[in-house]
Amino acid sequence: MTQLFTNLRLLDPEAGTLGPGAVLVRDGLIAEVWDQAPEPPEEAQVIDCGGHILAPGIVDIGVKVCEPGERHKESYRSAGRAAAAGGVTTMVTRPDTDPAIDSPETLEFVTRRANEAAPVNVVPMAALTKGRAGREMTEIGFLMDAGAAAFTDCDRVVTDTKVFSRALTYARSLGALVIAHPQDPGLSKGAAVTSGKFASLRGLPAVSPMAERMGLDRDIALLEMTGARYHADQITTARALPALERAKRNGLDITAGLGIHHLTLNALDVADYRTFFKVKPPLRDEDDRLAVAHAVASGLIDIICSMHTPQDEESKRLPFEEAASGAVGLETLLPAAMRLVHAEIMDLPTLWRALSLNPAKRLGLPGGRIAPGAPADMVLFNPDAPFVLDRATLRSKSRNTPFDGMRMQGKVLATYVAGSCVFEAN
Repeated sequence: MTQLFTNLRLLDPEAGTLGPGAVLVRDGLIAEVWDQAPEPPEEAQVIDCGGHILAPGIVDIGVKVCEPGERHKESYRSAGRAAAAGGVTTMVTRPDTDPAIDSPETLEFVTRRANEAAPVNVVPMAALTKGRAGREMTEIGFLMDAGAAAFTDCDRVVTDTKVFSRALTYARSLGALVIAHPQDPGLSKGAAVTSGKFASLRGLPAVSPMAERMGLDRDIALLEMTGARYHADQITTARALPALERAKRNGLDITAGLGIHHLTLNALDVADYRTFFKVKPPLRDEDDRLAVAHAVASGLIDIICSMHTPQDEESKRLPFEEAASGAVGLETLLPAAMRLVHAEIMDLPTLWRALSLNPAKRLGLPGGRIAPGAPADMVLFNPDAPFVLDRATLRSKSRNTPFDGMRMQGKVLATYVAGSCVFEAN
């Protein structure tokens, strides 16, 4: 099948440009890219994009799909539909399921389920230690052969430094990427909010931002010792940024990311104990939010993700301290991220490097680009379209979004995976 996408503004994060263009897709791959639309080939289906922006599909690292174990919260089918509606063409899924994805057999099961049910690409990650218990590392080589893109125990920090250093050393020998959650577990245990005046007034258990800095310092020391490939999943505080900058300057193979909620919300949004705003790590002060947003703009923080974590109503309708952490984000990632552009913190090509190009490059995936030979995984969107988010319309099984009722800008019009339209707005 041949398609010609015309009458569009082409967003190219690799070149850092946004301007008029046209894209020819043949058999699921991008064949040609032009500044001006050519005469369409006779066999081509012409798709008029209405002057809107065509960009590489979002590559979302850290999506939780609750299969196996908790399908009532999220399945590959519902997560895939939500991803398509949010312009996410590749979900990189977490292994914090029940049981954890820590064996080739479990990994093959979820890969098969994903391929059957999800309309978008699904790339699974595997656990770094068995049962995510931090005591014994998984069979990293066999899991890589089965298709694991990276290895992580998610928000469970491997506290035994000997176990973690051995896992990093072994991962380095295989070229595997390790993703870790930099947070000192002793300081952060039981915390529901970030420490400060607001936490004291609300009487909630809190954690100092230094817990993140201390966890990152430990991981950087182990990286110096092992030389492993490492990605910090959530850098959310200003105090962690100097250590990250030094590690990069010293040549360590380290990248960092954070979730969209920490880029667009702050600790005061918790207000009267609203549990949809309870995430892990907890929302930070406004100074921290601005610091990490500017770190994304400068390239110090490499990746933005949704950190999609479905929780059912029973898990959230509890006292704040007892409620489960996490928020869904597949459908809200793009409009929430557009807040950073509308606030003039960064431009669209910079944002799209963090949403699409950088995660694809870090994981060795072919997406994230609009260039000849790349897969035709693309999103067509209107960056300025206003709407009020109604969580009842979300396609996820769980609808625990902090953006319910908020005015947002940026609407996905169509999503294409390998040239096939998997979502089209009404």
